[in-house]
Amino acid sequence: MYENRMVGDKTIDQIKLLLPAFIPVLILSVFPLLRGIFLGFTDYTLGTEANFNGIENYVYMMQDSYFWQSFKVGFLWTIAVTGGQVLLGLGLALLLNGKILFRSWARVLVLIPWAMPPVIRGIMWKFMYHPDTGAINYFLMKLNIIDQPIDFLFSFDYVLPSIIIVGIWGGLPQAAITILAGLQSISEDLYEAGSLDGTSKLQAFRYITLPLLAPIITAITILRFIWNFNSFGLVYVLTQGGPAGLTRIPSLLAYEEGFRYGNLGYAAALGNVMVLVVAVFMFVYLRNRMKNY
Repeated sequence: MYENRMVGDKTIDQIKLLLPAFIPVLILSVFPLLRGIFLGFTDYTLGTEANFNGIENYVYMMQDSYFWQSFKVGFLWTIAVTGGQVLLGLGLALLLNGKILFRSWARVLVLIPWAMPPVIRGIMWKFMYHPDTGAINYFLMKLNIIDQPIDFLFSFDYVLPSIIIVGIWGGLPQAAITILAGLQSISEDLYEAGSLDGTSKLQAFRYITLPLLAPIITAITILRFIWNFNSFGLVYVLTQGGPAGLTRIPSLLAYEEGFRYGNLGYAAALGNVMVLVVAVFMFVYLRNRMKNY
């Protein structure tokens, strides 16, 4: 009985130690999340009270062409950016893992795009894409690739590829450094054993490197997918969802509904759908992590 009391006291002491960390999480994360879920089932608009309306927001959402367009654009953006970040990150990691000049400096410099806040990245690339003073148009014209400046961020043909390039550039360093850490954890003995058996470099990459990197590549792919799907600042600074909604990803649609048109209940419902999508990918990620232990 005395031992049970000691265990109980120890548990209470541990809870007390966790409270300073738990309270901010509760106030800043859990409560807003629960509040947002609740508002998604109301007709709340600016200047009115929130009245429960069941699933009306979600029924309207299924009939809303802007919703389907935004999720189509959002998934296209997310898949393209995530794929580019992971594939180019793998190539960059292989390069940084090799014997190149100033390798240590290169590993530091490659982190610069990721260290920039998304808003700063957006402002910088917006200047670079400018049709009159931007560096991209200047060099393309100097190289005789184009005859006249292109307004990349207002062109129906170029706007989506343009912001995808910026998205890949910003998240590429994280993918590269994560995969690089995985490469450095692979024992050289495996490659030496393979070379004794006559394995070529391509075969070693296919049968040694890729299988051992598979858990890391899967993890970084899922995490980058979640982060890219939830991105807001970069696309907002570059295009604000234009032109004609061609770059209106779900987070921008929710922002417009909530803060431009005052439909906070519907905006919260859009946020709930985004949370559901993210929850599915988090489940896949956590299940993948559990399999590796």
